[in-house]
Amino acid sequence: MKIKLSVIFIAAGILLLSGALGLFFHNEKIQKEAAEASEKLMPQIVEAIKIQQEEPAEPAVAAPDKKEMISVEIEGEDYIGFVGIPELGLELPVMADWDYEKLKKAPCRYSGSVYTEDFVVMAHNYKKHFGKLLQLHSGSLITFTDMEGETFRYEVVSVEVLPDYAVEEMTSGDFEFTLFTCTYTGEGRVAVRCDRIKE
Repeated sequence: MKIKLSVIFIAAGILLLSGALGLFFHNEKIQKEAAEASEKLMPQIVEAIKIQQEEPAEPAVAAPDKKEMISVEIEGEDYIGFVGIPELGLELPVMADWDYEKLKKAPCRYSGSVYTEDFVVMAHNYKKHFGKLLQLHSGSLITFTDMEGETFRYEVVSVEVLPDYAVEEMTSGDFEFTLFTCTYTGEGRVAVRCDRIKE
């Protein structure tokens, strides 16, 4: 009887280990695809910015009084620029709006605008997206370059972990720029709060 029980436990352990390894490799594959998608998009974003600077005639979305951010369509999706996090070695395209499918490719605007100083950008916690936000600290530099080629420079003022249901807290306060992602457990949200560097 003891031998049968030990065989069952060993078999169950092997199944659990196989499942965990399968999930690990699946997650690694998704992260790799997301990193490749962002890397492929960045040269296209930079080229679109150059074209917009040379021929600013008809943007995909008008920006009257700088209240709306110009977006440019690339590969069927609208992009509003790119975010740079030098300390983490990242430059990532930012989509004009978000849904779960878009987040698999690149960070997305959650709400607000750089022009109205209430900009919130979200991304998955993939290693090559926002997975290392907790490594940032007060004073870290973050940039955002819009589709007109204007670069906004920000300084991190705080890094906090909020409960996963704290949607209002994510967009509240006087922060001019917020980046956020899930914690690895999914039970919280890492929020990086920034203020613009006045020059």
